[in-house]
Amino acid sequence: MNWLSNFVRPKISAMVGKKEVPDNMWRKCPECGQMIFHRELEENLYVCPHCDHHLRLHMGQRLDLLFDGEGYQKIELPESVSDPLKFRDRKKYTDRLKDARSASGDNDAIIVSHGKIGGVPVVAAILNFDFMGGSMGLAVGEAILSAARLAVLQEAPLIMITASGGARMQEGILSLMQMPRSILAVNKVKEAGLPYITILTDPTSGGVSASFAMRGDIAMAEPGAVICFAGARVIEETIHEKLPEGFQRAEYLLDHGMVDMVVHRRDMRDTLARVLNLLCNPGPPAHVVAIPPSTISAKNGAAKTRNGGNKKNAAPHRRSTDKKDAGKD
Repeated sequence: MNWLSNFVRPKISAMVGKKEVPDNMWRKCPECGQMIFHRELEENLYVCPHCDHHLRLHMGQRLDLLFDGEGYQKIELPESVSDPLKFRDRKKYTDRLKDARSASGDNDAIIVSHGKIGGVPVVAAILNFDFMGGSMGLAVGEAILSAARLAVLQEAPLIMITASGGARMQEGILSLMQMPRSILAVNKVKEAGLPYITILTDPTSGGVSASFAMRGDIAMAEPGAVICFAGARVIEETIHEKLPEGFQRAEYLLDHGMVDMVVHRRDMRDTLARVLNLLCNPGPPAHVVAIPPSTISAKNGAAKTRNGGNKKNAAPHRRSTDKKDAGKD
């Protein structure tokens, strides 16, 4: 070994060699298969510029997209039992929770925050699909109750943004019990006369779609979002029939009256702000136009003249009739 192989050759290889491109520079669209540069994808709000497919958005990015410029504040959620059933499959449930918490930085699959959207104070709860598929367990149920209490306390609308695979298998029947608990939370908001708005994103399924996700006063969805209880393959195997094209997609649900509107991601904030202002700041149906006093006086004078003229013309007619009647008598 000499200086040519130890020094010169590596230098030449570095100059003419192929530079490696990081893996996270490009994203493949799951719908059309096109490769998208990460900056272009970020500028387009993680919507494919080729086929308009809405890729899944991290909950922090979604909250930044919805709230006003001054941002939002997260609230501290109550602690719940981490592993009530001491569950274990291929891996301990406690180990799965540790991995999910270290990867996401959150305690569970939901965060609750409050701030302003379109100038209207709101409370927003959002499910994190990156945390064990956004599954609903004891912690999620307790967080939804906390969000409802905060909304009632602040007299603010409650907005629920869903992305979930359903109830959490590792908590068994306890996770299913969160379905009625979440309904009770929603009812508290409605009994207080406050709006409850849901934004359904891809995917919203299982026990989440069967409970609080479909209870919104106004249900909004992103284009192409899968919204269902059971998967399409399971339904086809059960009924032994081919399902319609686009079944369980947001557009299909809109056509069949299951959601109120399908809103593109770039229009979501403006649409939500407009809906909130209509619900929380009701005003007159149209602009009130002040009528100048001179116009009112002129109209009253003209009305008096018309009424007086009618009386003047009517009186002689009555008198002449009376005279004719008297002559006949």
